[in-house]
Amino acid sequence: MRNLTTDSKCRFCNNNLKYSVIDLGMSPLCQKHIKPENANDMEKFYPLHAFVCEHCWLMQLEQFATPDEIFADEYAYFSSYSESWLDHTRRYTESMIKRFALSAKNLVVEIASNDGYLLQWFMQKGIPILGIEPAANVAEAATKKGIRTEVEFFGENTALKFAEKYGKADLLLGNNVLAHVPDINDFVAGMKIMLGTEGVITMEFPHLQRLIERNQFDTIYHEHFSYFSFLAVNRIFAHHGITLFDVEELPTHGGSLRIYGKHAEDEKKEVSPNVKNLLQRECDLGFETREYYSLFEEKVKETKRKILDFLIHVKRDGKSVVGYGAPGKGNTLLNYCGIRTDFMDYTVDLSPHKQGNFLPGTHIPISHPDRIKETKPDYVFILPWNLKDEIMKQHNYVHDWGGKFVIPIPELTIID
Repeated sequence: MRNLTTDSKCRFCNNNLKYSVIDLGMSPLCQKHIKPENANDMEKFYPLHAFVCEHCWLMQLEQFATPDEIFADEYAYFSSYSESWLDHTRRYTESMIKRFALSAKNLVVEIASNDGYLLQWFMQKGIPILGIEPAANVAEAATKKGIRTEVEFFGENTALKFAEKYGKADLLLGNNVLAHVPDINDFVAGMKIMLGTEGVITMEFPHLQRLIERNQFDTIYHEHFSYFSFLAVNRIFAHHGITLFDVEELPTHGGSLRIYGKHAEDEKKEVSPNVKNLLQRECDLGFETREYYSLFEEKVKETKRKILDFLIHVKRDGKSVVGYGAPGKGNTLLNYCGIRTDFMDYTVDLSPHKQGNFLPGTHIPISHPDRIKETKPDYVFILPWNLKDEIMKQHNYVHDWGGKFVIPIPELTIID
């Protein structure tokens, strides 16, 4: 970890950011897929450089692109195209209804509700819902499902407006949104406003411990402004009058946390031992020391070398390599490693919103998954490695012609 001089301030505590964790070079916004008619246009590239704040120990990127640039027109991520993710949210819904006795008398509000992938399960149970989603094209898909959705960025002003219009939330949730927020203080303050007196907040986000230990450098991209340890997120919520009373570790996205929050004034909910235990574990691991982060960058560089060694070897042997998926993490990996059509002929994705376009930066074409059957590649390089089991099961036919799957993270692995 290097000590650098920057003008940037921590987005939570406003301390100077000067301790570099990893520099992944220059990269475009990962969900800005290139349409064929724009293939020759200039793309914007931004520094992809993560720092950790020595004061509050929040790992973060400097902000170069605004939320409007990232999530405005034609945002390409739709949550409903992963069967395993839909199953995860269905089970979450059943668990919340049971644990907190939710009924038609309650209001469930989801921040960054995407295409209604989660709220649809509450709606089917007859529980009132509200989605808040900044990407208009994605919100439109939710509205077509009958899911009440407001197209807004969430924060204090939004919370005041919607609390007045719809009432306060008995369950206020957000999955994989906390990292996407540049103004973390405005966002968490908004949750304090939007939460009912005895309401519950749940937030899911990738766990920094898993990112570091499992070499998940590709989950660093501009849409993810922050990378949370439990220590840091507990400190942020407490600052805004929200007590985290429980936490669960989840396998999703390579290892996530689900935190449970309540108003600090709410004395009815006891704080679980899980909270103390995880805070202590992170302290023991050294999360609030420079040493914990010091070896990560070299580990990532070695991963890049191994991936390129593999691709150079198989291409020289005349083998064909294609990608599977067009996720944000894939674009970080491909741009950082310099992988373009010289190494990967194309990639495929189930989402029709991505098909026919090109990946940002690398300009690798995105096709329908049927193209794999047509071209019979020697290797299928799985970019959304967190969904590898689902993908390999769905496309097991690759083995019919002797094809193999490649998993890049945490270590390059070939699966016959």
